[in-house]
Amino acid sequence: MATTTNQSERLTTPTTGCCSQHGSPLDIETADRMATKLKALSDPTRLRVLSHVAAQGCDSVCACDLLDVLDISQPTISHHLKKLVEAGLLTREQRGKWAHYTIIQEAFDELRDFLNIR
Repeated sequence: MATTTNQSERLTTPTTGCCSQHGSPLDIETADRMATKLKALSDPTRLRVLSHVAAQGCDSVCACDLLDVLDISQPTISHHLKKLVEAGLLTREQRGKWAHYTIIQEAFDELRDFLNIR
């Protein structure tokens, strides 16, 4: 006789050797936070902008330095940087006329942990 597993038991009980992302379902707050980050990362231009900022490590990057490197207009870069800041992936610091951006390492640690399927 075959036994069936209750749907809620599968979601809350991690099983050894199975592809289990989390031991329990995401709460609304975590799901919203992850969706915001992932949505920001789903745009190819934002990924390019982010990769240039991330390549600097802990150093900040001036938005002015991204203009020539990415061959994108200043308003377009500003728009994408704003979206990355709103998603909690970058910090913004105004220095005179230009804004400088830095990676928020903890945000990427959280994303990496979230996406780590064992």
